[in-house]
Amino acid sequence: MLSREQTVKEIIKCGKDPNYFIENYVRISHPEQGPIPFHTYPFQKDLLRDFVDYRFNIILKARQLGISTVTGAYAAWLILFHREKNILVIATKLSTAGNLVKKVKFMIKNLPSWLQIADISIDNRNSFELSNGSQIKASSKSGDAGRSEALSLLVVDEAAHVEGLDELWKGLYPTLSTGGRCIALSTPNGVGNWFYRMYIDADDDKNDFHPTKLIWDEHPDRDEEWFEKETRNMSPKEIAQELGCSFLASGETVIDPEELEWVHSTIEEPLYRDAFDRNLWIWEEYDPTSKYFMSVDVARGDGEDHSAFHVWNITTNEIAAEYQGKLTIDMYANLVHQTGNRYGSCLVVVENNNIGFMALDKLKELQYNNLYYSKNDQYIQAVLAESIAGSTAGFATSQKSRPLIITKMEEMIRNKLVTIKSKRLFNEFKTFIWKNGRPQAMRSKHDDLVMSFAIACWIRDTVFEESAYNREKSESMLSAIKTSNKTFNSAIPGMVGYRQVRKDNQAREAQKIQQEYMWLYRG
Repeated sequence: MLSREQTVKEIIKCGKDPNYFIENYVRISHPEQGPIPFHTYPFQKDLLRDFVDYRFNIILKARQLGISTVTGAYAAWLILFHREKNILVIATKLSTAGNLVKKVKFMIKNLPSWLQIADISIDNRNSFELSNGSQIKASSKSGDAGRSEALSLLVVDEAAHVEGLDELWKGLYPTLSTGGRCIALSTPNGVGNWFYRMYIDADDDKNDFHPTKLIWDEHPDRDEEWFEKETRNMSPKEIAQELGCSFLASGETVIDPEELEWVHSTIEEPLYRDAFDRNLWIWEEYDPTSKYFMSVDVARGDGEDHSAFHVWNITTNEIAAEYQGKLTIDMYANLVHQTGNRYGSCLVVVENNNIGFMALDKLKELQYNNLYYSKNDQYIQAVLAESIAGSTAGFATSQKSRPLIITKMEEMIRNKLVTIKSKRLFNEFKTFIWKNGRPQAMRSKHDDLVMSFAIACWIRDTVFEESAYNREKSESMLSAIKTSNKTFNSAIPGMVGYRQVRKDNQAREAQKIQQEYMWLYRG
């Protein structure tokens, strides 16, 4: 039994140090043993110090590390030992946020009576208020959560899984302007969401959040044997998300996370940035010994989407140049025209959507003579297109062709058949996901470069691979054709001029064969 003086000293000590308060007096609910002391692990003690030292904390964590519990314990300390504190908890569901509030309530109710220096004056299912004016409540992820309230602490539980957190944050951030704090914690859920961006920026020291990463082995009771047992019935994605804290491997990206890592390894800074907006990235100037083509995606130039194109070196299978920007149709067609000529008047493949046809008309007006034409999805050379009924300029991305070109793109990346180099394209790959069975960009993200590149992969495989195959077949057929050295009605062996007559006959025969079979070289 503590004396009054000892009690006052202990209360003051607890109020100054949340670690001391939690380690010595906080109890948590165990599913089998009931209330038990909350003895924190070293990594949990470190987190509590971070909560005191930094206003904004963002925690990338594995499952079952007790991070929500230690956050709840910090919240209990904050509202118990401070007057007029206002805490808001947001999660994927109101019930999930409410569970954290219940943990805080349990901790306060199970303190020694002499340490309950503030009573619960208002007690609701998802909120409660103490007699010192401090309160905590759970809220849904609705857009008006926390608005017009001055918050002392905002807790966002499983932040990577809260839909619409970008918009929600815009309304919540001003409520922290008077000195409020924020703790965002979550397992990863792919890339492109609010939690991913905030954590990556925090890791690069680009915002005010203090980042902490806690993978499965932070827990002192876990070893390789535990990991093997735990993951025996888990998929690679589940392992990455629940235990490994991998953003890339935890998402539903069209390109496999391992291949994304490989793409990232190919990234190079361009030799220089060209065009008036400096958005034309050049990795390689024209090499006369190489062959090139361009794939072109066209946007209006006055909206959210970008126009984009890629220049592909067929000889080396490397991206030589890339553009992404917002130009008017005329300006963009001029840039495509100039770039095509810059790379040896290469084949230019323009996606022929409504806007694409406008760009194609402009390129024809500029007399670019190496445009892609097709009929029934088969490539036709520009010089032959006018004489073939039904031929169409440009490449049609349709419900039929879109899955094909994306599949071809995935195949070429998986087999490492092309060197990509572009950081911009890599960033779009990270947010190009499967949604309801359809590959598309995440909400508010773009896929202009992805679609340009997908078209390029299809053209590289179907046009130039087939052409190479046809040439090889033709050359093999020609080499297999044999000619006879016998001569008829010519000089008799041994007579003067016999050898010359035979040579003349052989030359005429070879010329005749060449003329007869020259069509085999076409294509």
